[in-house]
Amino acid sequence: MLGAYLRGDRTVELREVPDPEPGYGQVVLAMRACTIGDSDLRSIYREHRGTGPEAYRGVIAGHEPAGEVVEVGPGVRRLRVGDRVAVYPVSGCGLCAECRRGYQVGCMSPSRAAYGWQRDGGHADLLLAEERDALPLPEELTWLDGACAACEFVTAYEALCRIGVSGRDRLLVTGLGPLGLAAGLLGKALGVTVVVGADPSPERRKLACDVGAVDFAVRGSDEQLTGLLGPGAETSIDCSGSGAGQPAALRHTHRWGRAALVGEGGTLTVDVSDVLIHRQLTVVGSWLSSTWRMAELLDHLARWDLHPEQVVTHRFALADAAEAYATADTGTGGKVGIVWTP
Repeated sequence: MLGAYLRGDRTVELREVPDPEPGYGQVVLAMRACTIGDSDLRSIYREHRGTGPEAYRGVIAGHEPAGEVVEVGPGVRRLRVGDRVAVYPVSGCGLCAECRRGYQVGCMSPSRAAYGWQRDGGHADLLLAEERDALPLPEELTWLDGACAACEFVTAYEALCRIGVSGRDRLLVTGLGPLGLAAGLLGKALGVTVVVGADPSPERRKLACDVGAVDFAVRGSDEQLTGLLGPGAETSIDCSGSGAGQPAALRHTHRWGRAALVGEGGTLTVDVSDVLIHRQLTVVGSWLSSTWRMAELLDHLARWDLHPEQVVTHRFALADAAEAYATADTGTGGKVGIVWTP
């Protein structure tokens, strides 16, 4: 089969490798869609930044897979050949406190392995996955829906649930990349009355309006946000991972409001008394999600008739993976996906 590897110098290397064989509790998936995440670009494609257990181990890339079960190993109890699944991005030990909560992303064991980082991922024709990581993909959802849900959408959903957004609230989204688009769309599905988005990119602001993720999109100056939100939105979520977007989200959250920091990276400097304590803010740091929350989201997406695929602006075949990564690296469009024809 063909697999894509990232060398850390903005280069994609395609290799022919043996087909995987399932072991105990494992399944083999024929890949149908696997999108490219910002963390792939930041920490693997541009350079290999991780160290220790988080380091990229020279495996097949792609941590947002969706595919069809084509082979099952011994001990598989739930899945059958032909089942449609989306794959949770991290496979944990299953025994530590984080795994027992369903948050394999925070697994504390050296055996923790993220797909596309420490174990082979979805940018290949076939993927070897643990049965526990493969979640049923409702028939109402497309393969790209499942791939998008596996990372950006479930990350945004987790954070929005943790700050309790509802019809009482307005929502400020700083950073309108794929994660910000997901936050806006899901915020509306959860009932928020108005979504205001901030991003310095005019292309991303336009896309956010075009897909209906935001009601207003601005560059993000204090004057613009104050003009739209007055003393602030009841809820906010930073999806930028930048030292500009993070403090803007906090400054423009209303007194007694709730803010989530989700975008990776950035260095946050804030006057703690003035911005946080005296304004009684609740601030949550939220990292990916849990397997149970992802299963919940997939069911909700089908029921809401909400299709994450709408944030995908570019589709490529696996043979064109180098062009797919280069396109995603421009940072001006929406989600980029690698897709297969069943």
